[in-house]
Amino acid sequence: MRHRIAVVGSGPAGLTFARVLHRHGHPVTVLERDPAPDARPPGGTLDLHAGLGQLALAKAGLLEEFQMLSRPEGQAMRILDVDGTVLRDWRPRPDDRANPEIDRGQLRDLLLGPLDVQWGRGVTQVVPGTRDGVQVHFADGRQETFDLVVGADGAWSRTRPALSSVTPHHTGVTLVETSLDDVDTRHPDLARLIGDGSVAVYGVNRALVAQRNSGGHVKVYAQFRAPLDWHTNLDLADTEAMRASLSALFDGWAAPVLELLRHGTAFAHRPLYVLPASHTWAHVPGVTLLGDAAHLMPPLGAGANLAMIEGAELAESIAGGPGDLDGAVRAFEEQMWARAGRWAKITMAGLERLVSPDPAAALALFDEVQAS
Repeated sequence: MRHRIAVVGSGPAGLTFARVLHRHGHPVTVLERDPAPDARPPGGTLDLHAGLGQLALAKAGLLEEFQMLSRPEGQAMRILDVDGTVLRDWRPRPDDRANPEIDRGQLRDLLLGPLDVQWGRGVTQVVPGTRDGVQVHFADGRQETFDLVVGADGAWSRTRPALSSVTPHHTGVTLVETSLDDVDTRHPDLARLIGDGSVAVYGVNRALVAQRNSGGHVKVYAQFRAPLDWHTNLDLADTEAMRASLSALFDGWAAPVLELLRHGTAFAHRPLYVLPASHTWAHVPGVTLLGDAAHLMPPLGAGANLAMIEGAELAESIAGGPGDLDGAVRAFEEQMWARAGRWAKITMAGLERLVSPDPAAALALFDEVQAS
């Protein structure tokens, strides 16, 4: 008899898990609170690592399609001093496909493929140990029961409380995101500044990063250390006020750098939260977690990659095992905790160096990464 399996969340973790199971002929129910795939902006761009995200796509049979969509040139990275001086300018080789970029929306659509996603199914609670299995409660008052529920529902997971009482805590670093559209035509000087990939500027306890997406779209991230309520007297919907406030925060930086903020079209507040690097839980039959729900860490290129390889590995363990569903999940968790714990420590240390009193620490970190 086939196991009744549900995954909560249609992000990279949940969709990779479902897609690999689907490839092996195992049905899986994807539960997503959004009413449709395009209900909200999908986010920026992701660099998928050869041994993590790309390997997960290979397990899903999607690597060739990914290679057609991805942007190897997006691996380019330029670092400027606050006065505009170019400090580093890394450009990938023509055959370098170690970490090509892909828009989150393109990756989502690639993974969705033939999957049957139940849109508009907001999960409010997951209750393991019932007579019929794991009970999932929905926002509309309905309930369903499964043999396994995989929580891939992000930082504020509604699945996590079934396993752990731990909640994310603020790192002290906040991001404010804005964007530029049609940058090559409307802002050619900024397009040249950004190049094919990203440009980053690091100052004292703050940073500014602009990252090219496809179609001339650029995401800009202002990063700084501040309390959670720093924006209490600001209206985030007031574009002109936000431009002025951020320009003041980065006062004294080179004019071309500040233009990245002055042309921002809308602003979103994204304080950075994390789970403890050592986050684990006592195994509970019928429930587990993937990605940010399990190990939320700073967004320094590891999170989505880990989420995807975890989804693929868990799916393969279930599909290829002798039928011991709980044993497969238990073994997967042990493997996930060890790898995610290492990456959580790396990314937390990285965040401390990237947004620090010493801008030279950020430059040194990039030199180390490039050398490796």
